[in-house]
Amino acid sequence: MKGRRLARNKELSFFRRSTSSGVVSCRIGFVFLLLFAVGFAADPAENNHELTTFGDEKYRVEINGELFLQYHYRNVSRPFFYPVIGAGGIPVTRNWPMGFKEGEAKDHPHHRSLWYAHGSINGHDFWSESDRAGKTRHVKFRQTKKILRDGLLSITFVHDNELVAKDGTIVATDTRTMTYGESDGGARTLDFDITIHASHGRLVIGDTKEGSMAIRLAATMRVEGQVAQGQIINSRGFTDDATWGKRAEWVDYYGPVEGQLVGVAIFDHPSNPRHPTWWHVRQYGLFAANPFGVHDFEGKEKGTGNFVIEEGKSATWKYRFYFHEGGHDAADIATQYEAFKQAE
Repeated sequence: MKGRRLARNKELSFFRRSTSSGVVSCRIGFVFLLLFAVGFAADPAENNHELTTFGDEKYRVEINGELFLQYHYRNVSRPFFYPVIGAGGIPVTRNWPMGFKEGEAKDHPHHRSLWYAHGSINGHDFWSESDRAGKTRHVKFRQTKKILRDGLLSITFVHDNELVAKDGTIVATDTRTMTYGESDGGARTLDFDITIHASHGRLVIGDTKEGSMAIRLAATMRVEGQVAQGQIINSRGFTDDATWGKRAEWVDYYGPVEGQLVGVAIFDHPSNPRHPTWWHVRQYGLFAANPFGVHDFEGKEKGTGNFVIEEGKSATWKYRFYFHEGGHDAADIATQYEAFKQAE
């Protein structure tokens, strides 16, 4: 990596910005301990953060010197984030099957913390980890850049993958643009944009509830279960079990972890196909945006939710994970969603 200094700790930016209450000084430090060796196609003038190379299986994201999350992308059934450390330094996802914490349920081993996958693409299962399931295979990271988003500095990675069926056939490819940041009030954000390409023929993303943009939450954040103390609410005012299968602009799922009330909201961008999406959100801690499972969610004829991408075409969905302290009222989720709607 000629011309690029490698360092473990690099504060990315110091800047001042105006607010209605005056001028606020903000110092946001991002440290990327990148566990892969790759040359990024970024403008050197903009690429002034530092990379440290460790290996080729995962990378680590830190904010102000504190772990935010790790992205596992090689030698896995599909890429996933674990651990995920939300606002206040609180871990918000289930540890199992990567680890274990007392009170966690050992069900659905494919629910790996935070991930994207779908249960039927041209009839192939990319959601489960059964003997018949396909895999999402890492191809390359091809860009990184810093951006100003909502007035605050963020970092974006672009990641290419292949969807490989059990028999080795490449069914499709996808491109993931993942942006990491921190909001004014200390909430952490992950913007996850995914473009699915019909690069190897016509695609039918199938009508099943088993998908798609998903997170499995910590045991105490659940609504039901051994140690559950959580709550769910969506943008239409439905709560808990009544949120399952409903269409909504956002859903917020929150509860106590390590004695602190924290939450995770997922926002569905208005530009997404089939916005507002349906939600595969369960009281046992699974929480997923799924724009395809109409048959399951509304009891309509099977196949109603099929989504077709013709050969050579693509479709893009944009989501934001908003990791916050307090419940949905304290975090003002509705206002945060309005800000996300304006994001590019």
